[in-house]
Amino acid sequence: MRSLLVDTGDRVVLIDTGIGNKQSEKFYSYYHLNGDATLLGSLKETGYSPEEITDVILTHLHFDHDGGHVIRDNDGTLKLLFPNAIHWTTESQWQNYLDPNIREGAIYFPENMMPVKEAGKLNIIEEEDEYIPGIEFRIFNGHTPGMIVPVIKYKNSKVIYSADLIPLAANVPLPWVSAYDLHPLTSIEEKEKLLTEAYENGYILFFEHDLYTECCSLKMTDKGIRPDKMFNLSEIDEIVD
Repeated sequence: MRSLLVDTGDRVVLIDTGIGNKQSEKFYSYYHLNGDATLLGSLKETGYSPEEITDVILTHLHFDHDGGHVIRDNDGTLKLLFPNAIHWTTESQWQNYLDPNIREGAIYFPENMMPVKEAGKLNIIEEEDEYIPGIEFRIFNGHTPGMIVPVIKYKNSKVIYSADLIPLAANVPLPWVSAYDLHPLTSIEEKEKLLTEAYENGYILFFEHDLYTECCSLKMTDKGIRPDKMFNLSEIDEIVD
């Protein structure tokens, strides 16, 4: 559950907020969480405070992507971790959150989003656009309706926060889509289009769920587009001119 912090100079943008820590001990016992890092702790390591975050882009509203921006106070009250931030989602994902299909009903939590809505900090979009200068909001529907894939300008290239369209480096080959995808054939079509664009323009993929690989460049092989150089985000300047 790898979030990404983007400082554009005018805005400080956080992409996805992980699983959070406000659920019950029984809930967390169902999952194998890697390491002891927390969203707030990682943010502090970068030198930013929660109050400095201006925007939170939520790729979609499954609990492992939108659990960290609402926290539970000592008295049990729910409050926003980033009180000054606008939180972004899409209309189709929001409607799916409010009235989910049978597969997704158990992975949308009211406590993760309703406090944001009630605080007037939710911005719902319907179309693709560059809503934040330097960050394009692309919309995909194979994994879940209205998932946002942010595409971030960086130097002479772009970084694609691939979310659950391509959660792992192993998912780069077209047939390898997640079993969680609602519409796997749609995911394959969407992935093919984005990977072709990324390969042709030298874009970088940033993986949210890959334990071992943070980023990769792409190459063409006789079996199609595959990962090329795999590296950590801290090494990106060695890859991108």
